[in-house]
Formats: sequence, structure tokens, C-alpha cells
Amino acid sequence: MNEANRKYEGMFILDVSTRGEAAVKEGIEKIQALLKSVGAVVHNLQKLETRPFARPRPKLQSGYYVSVVFSAPPKAIGELDAKLHLESGIWRWQFVHYEESPKAPARREKTEPAEAGSGGRGAKG
Repeated sequence: MNEANRKYEGMFILDVSTRGEAAVKEGIEKIQALLKSVGAVVHNLQKLETRPFARPRPKLQSGYYVSVVFSAPPKAIGELDAKLHLESGIWRWQFVHYEESPKAPARREKTEPAEAGSGGRGAKG
């Protein structure tokens, strides 16, 4: 990965209301082609499934969600956004900087509580 490239996660919502599974395949191919056209490298693509919208539209009540982790130069995001506005099958999209989640800290062993009167919290005397 080039040092100038940054890692992003893109969430895409595909309109599959009329064409079903064929629209999913076509939408994913479009996403990959658009990413490649702006110099992005795809690291991970997840098909998340069709989900209903919290605020449905009259003509669209649900969409097929796709998550893509990719690296690209920062200027590519603006180019990608402009190209996505011209696509009809990709209904919504959002990009965020992708950060690997840090490893969880090791669990500490449970210690026995201090005896009363040993100077611990709440001890009188």
C-alpha cells in the first residue's frame, strides 16, 4: 500500500426493489469497477443482506447493504462520490476512515477483597 493511500470503509445501499439478486450482482460489480477507476485497492467486501429502512420512501422500503474496506488516495473519495451520483442502482453511500480495532487488553486475575480493618476503602478506625 502506498504511504499516500489511506484506508477507508464504504457502506453502500443498493436498490434491489425491481431486479432482486441480479441487481445485487450488478451493483457489486459497479462498486468494484468504480473503486478501481479511482485507483483504490479493495481489501474486503461483505454482502450484509437486505434490510428495511427506518424511514421508508414511497417507492423504496428496503435496500441491500454492502460494506467495502479499501485503500485509496484521499482525492479519490471526491472523485468516487461524483461518479456514484451518476449511478442509478446504488442508492446511498458513505465513507469513513477505517481503523483496525485494537486488541482487547488481557484479562486480569480476580483478586480477593481486602479484609475489613486493613485500611481499604470504607474501613473505620
